Amino acid sequence: MKLKLKKIFKWTGITFVVLIALLIAIPYLFKGKIMAKVKEELNKQLNAKVDFEDVDISLIRRFPRLAVALVDFHVTGLAPFEGDTLIAVHRVEAAMDLMSAIKGDNIKVYSVLVKNPRIHAIVNPDGRVNWDIMKPDTTTATEPEKTDTASGEFALSLQQYAIEDAYITYADRQGNMTLQIDDLDHSGKGDFTQDVFTLKTKTNIGGISFLSGLIPYLHNVKAGMDADVNIDNKTSTYSFKTDKIAINNLQLATEGFFRLLTDSTYGMDIQFKAPSTDFKDILSLVPSVFAADLAKIKTSGSTAFSGYVKGEYTPAMMPGFGINLSIKNGFVQYPDLPKPIKNIQLVVDVTNPDGVPDHTVVNMPQAHLEMDNAPVDMRLLLKTPVSDLYVDAAAKAKLDLSTVNQFYKLEPGTKLAGLLDADIAAKGNLSAIEKSQYEKFDAQGAIILKNMLYSSKDYPDGVKVSDLLMQFTPKNLSVKQFAGQYLGTNFNATGEVNNALAYVLKNDPLNGHLDLAADYINLDKWMATGEPTAAKPAAADTVKTASEPFVVPGNLDFNITAKAGKVHYDKLDLTNLSGNLRIADQAVQLDHVKGNALQGAMDISGSYSTKNSKKNPEIALTYDVKELDIQQTFLAFNTVQKLMPIAQFLGGKISSKLTVNGKLGEDMSPVLNSLNGEGNLLLIQGVLKKFAPLDQLANQLNIAALQDISVRDIKNYIAFQNGRVTVNPFRVKLGNMNMLVGGSHGFDQTLDYTLQIALPRSVIGAKGTSLIDNMVSQANNKGIPVKLSDSVHLQVAMGGSITRPSMKTDLQESVSGVATNLKNQATAIVKAKVDSAKAVARDTLNSVKNQAVNALKDEVKNQLLGKKDSTTSGGNLQNAGKAATNSLKGALNGLVKKKSNNTDSTKNQ
Repeated sequence: MKLKLKKIFKWTGITFVVLIALLIAIPYLFKGKIMAKVKEELNKQLNAKVDFEDVDISLIRRFPRLAVALVDFHVTGLAPFEGDTLIAVHRVEAAMDLMSAIKGDNIKVYSVLVKNPRIHAIVNPDGRVNWDIMKPDTTTATEPEKTDTASGEFALSLQQYAIEDAYITYADRQGNMTLQIDDLDHSGKGDFTQDVFTLKTKTNIGGISFLSGLIPYLHNVKAGMDADVNIDNKTSTYSFKTDKIAINNLQLATEGFFRLLTDSTYGMDIQFKAPSTDFKDILSLVPSVFAADLAKIKTSGSTAFSGYVKGEYTPAMMPGFGINLSIKNGFVQYPDLPKPIKNIQLVVDVTNPDGVPDHTVVNMPQAHLEMDNAPVDMRLLLKTPVSDLYVDAAAKAKLDLSTVNQFYKLEPGTKLAGLLDADIAAKGNLSAIEKSQYEKFDAQGAIILKNMLYSSKDYPDGVKVSDLLMQFTPKNLSVKQFAGQYLGTNFNATGEVNNALAYVLKNDPLNGHLDLAADYINLDKWMATGEPTAAKPAAADTVKTASEPFVVPGNLDFNITAKAGKVHYDKLDLTNLSGNLRIADQAVQLDHVKGNALQGAMDISGSYSTKNSKKNPEIALTYDVKELDIQQTFLAFNTVQKLMPIAQFLGGKISSKLTVNGKLGEDMSPVLNSLNGEGNLLLIQGVLKKFAPLDQLANQLNIAALQDISVRDIKNYIAFQNGRVTVNPFRVKLGNMNMLVGGSHGFDQTLDYTLQIALPRSVIGAKGTSLIDNMVSQANNKGIPVKLSDSVHLQVAMGGSITRPSMKTDLQESVSGVATNLKNQATAIVKAKVDSAKAVARDTLNSVKNQAVNALKDEVKNQLLGKKDSTTSGGNLQNAGKAATNSLKGALNGLVKKKSNNTDSTKNQ
């Protein structure tokens, strides 16, 4: 008996282990087949690019069904939406019948879970939509109708589905409307295998925002709905009726149906209304106005809210719709404030009978309220918004802003004062303004603001407007006077806005001009950079913010002519600043912004754009600076520290014309490796002190004059790309010494320069003389008789970095360099001095030249160095060195002496 039990346990254990192994192994055995089937089916059905990163398969997660999940699934549109992502989902998981998945025929799907979907729906200005991606049905009318289960590789035996944490955006570029839905959770249960069944759904939304033009009708509104949907698969009709809909505090009841007519055509008839007439419920929809203390606010008054959607939706048209809202005798008062907002009367009707966007009518014949017995009245009528917007609007109010805190709770620390007097009206079609037919458009009135003061935790120093006068005319909104103070800056401005109504109602780019004058601008305060400290890096060339780049608005086309007496930023002070700025196409264009700074003058033109990237703005600037103090410039601009690191050791004046383009980082500092440019630098007069490379060279040669040198009128050309600055060769004259300098340095301070120096032996110290004599002795021992004159030609290769330089010179390490110079000098002398009739002398000189060449190739190079010295080459610099050699021929004629006792034609003459 015990033996039998042991056998039973043994085989039971083995069976259990095998089953576990099968549960683990089966998903991997069929993973490739399932991946191929899924991709094949999706691409068969959709006109879009469909892909996913991986497939996660498990028999344990949904046992006894097979769980298949697509990981990082995304659908990207084709033309005209090429590159636009329609759907991106972190995970789509389906529970399938195992045997149907193994057979690969008519795979049955029982449940679907969609996690973190991101849906971006777009309507083009021409009405085309990016979600119309289903391929057309190729079934002809004569073919027998096929069921869904036979038409594809998957059969929908769905019992439940769920969507978790969805984000949806809808951008109607034709109707100028946007809808955003955040934190959407939705689930449904029902037997989808039946032709007629009830689907039980539950929906919760964390935030809904709806914007039409520039008007935010909803902002981050919470919503929820529980509804039973009756589904008739024979007619593709979905009907419902529920009173469990909540939008913030507003409860709604709705009923109607939704019917699928074709793959892209839907019919619907839906009605909704608010059973409650509590004014507080309507207030909960007002964007951010009374949200903080809504539960404590005292309200009264009656409201009515209803609407409908009826008709067909196609890619070319929308259904008709209507929304009606009325408020009578409304009253609102915070419990801890002394005065209410009272006598609120509002009527708003939005209608569109047939779904044609141009037939939409927004009518607000009455909007009235009283604050501290001061009335505010408005009315608005909008028609034909697409073809030619018609507007009939008026607003009138006269308020003492210092009383606002008596009936409306301001944020802690907020102060408000001033007198507002507004009385404006406009009537007509916007096309009249666009065609300059001002006599057909009526606009009049003014907005006057006196002694306004606004301060808050975000603006602790306060914004003051002493005078503001804006007058409305059919042509434009004219700013007659605008004077105030902000962050210690006193400013005055005048100008005009040419399309204020089109900007507000149609979101057209705001067009206008402003003349602005300010006395003093402290950009440290304006840009919230704070006071500089010892640890703070030097300022960038462009204005930076404490957190992220300034994003240029896309709906502006504005010109500003600005003047400022003084502008301060970090270590830079500019005076008499003036220039023109244009804000358009998400960019700021600078046109000859001039000012005095750093003891000189600056003229800057260029652009700053956030069109292609909000995090890495693009810059393209042209600088023309004259006689700037070098030390102050180095400390004020971090790009100068990278482009011209020698400036930290140089005193004097500099002028420059420079063009540069590249990108800025998120801290508004230049991304150095992105910078490209070119220009010239003119050193008018300066003194170079404590420059490590020259100090090292001076120490090697015992030439004190190289340690502190005075230079003037040095002009050279530079170009920079990929983090490296190239400097064209330029000449420097130091008393009786001549230098030719050229090469490059990196933004990382690395050096790669070549110096060619002609100097008299009289300036070389004892150590340098000893090195030269030793070099000459080595050359003589190799059969190259050398005699030095009073002038020495020296080549120096400078490497390393600014603070830790390295040197290679033809005196210290490169005998081959001297031999090359001797060869070039002998060749030049032969061409210039030998008479063709003196064949013996010419042969003798040729013999000397050949000896120098042979010594260079066979003896000096191989025995003394053992390798080729790269510092003796150099392209343009070598050519420049040859030119310098020819200019010094008279001083170098005594460097070569013949072996024989005959008269040497190479002696100094």
